Amino acid sequence: MVDAARDGINTETVTPWLTANVAGFTGPFTADVIAGGHSNLTFKLTDARGAHYVLRRPPLSHTLASAHDMGREHRIIHALRDTDVPVAPALAMCTDTAVNGAPFYVMGFVDGHVVRDAAIAERVLTEHARRTASESLIDTMAAIHAVDLQQVGLSDLARHEGYIARQLKRWYGQFNAQKTRDLPLIDEVHDTLASRIPEQGAATIVHGDYRLDNCIVNDAGHIVAVLDWEICTLGDPLADLGLLMAYYTGPDDEASAWQAAANRVPGFYNRNQLTERYARITQRDVSQLDFYTAFAFWKLACIIEGVYARYLGGALGDRSPEELAPFAAQVEAAVTSAHRSLARLH
Repeated sequence: MVDAARDGINTETVTPWLTANVAGFTGPFTADVIAGGHSNLTFKLTDARGAHYVLRRPPLSHTLASAHDMGREHRIIHALRDTDVPVAPALAMCTDTAVNGAPFYVMGFVDGHVVRDAAIAERVLTEHARRTASESLIDTMAAIHAVDLQQVGLSDLARHEGYIARQLKRWYGQFNAQKTRDLPLIDEVHDTLASRIPEQGAATIVHGDYRLDNCIVNDAGHIVAVLDWEICTLGDPLADLGLLMAYYTGPDDEASAWQAAANRVPGFYNRNQLTERYARITQRDVSQLDFYTAFAFWKLACIIEGVYARYLGGALGDRSPEELAPFAAQVEAAVTSAHRSLARLH
């Protein structure tokens, strides 16, 4: 059961707001945490009739009570409602921070499975359904990249051009501001990436964190909702495919720096099968995919170094460097994988 003061839902003020703004909602409600931490908080709400909803709000450590992130997420899933991209229904957006201390939005609850590890994959999906999940993962990514930005009203979501160059600048700046030690390979890979950026075609939606465990699948393996749109932007679609290659390890793939055991079990596609399907559906040139995979690993290394720096600074309480050593090792493994991917480029 959610403790409102501790966990981020003020039931006294949120209940009347939901009643007034979400059609059919009947108070009182109970809430359970679906996801918490440093990212946006996600709660499953069950109202007096037993109907389910999902509430998303910024983390409690969020110091700027800005509607930007929440409004952006809500705008994106609302814009995608009539496309081929499966998303949860966007039901209501609250920008009045007096209601809950921060902006939040409410969406419909989508029933299904989030496949986070091999045990879940084996328990909830048959081998045939795992194959279907692999295909649906790529088909849904292709659908995201095929959305007509003008038609859905998202063409002004972000700049269209120079996506990789902007990302390199952003994450290299973040890394240098937070780095805990010298990592020459980060600098070397950055410089090589910056000198070899492929020409970007027409901008598409870029989800930014697209992987199987950011989707809900049904029993048959079909994706019924794509989640976590908080860093979605516009840019080069191959960045999403490269990131998926970094996250994904199929049954006969070589191990990745990212521990992704969920796709190791029989039935799932390997990376080459995913790439071939994407190229066939989208007709995009994937010959430079190693560049985008290298960029993805390098970016993950920068992000994890930032997390490691915050944890060394006490964000997790009093932890010894030895306890936090796996984070340092993960940074090094990711940038080594980036370097290896670059070496495969012609």
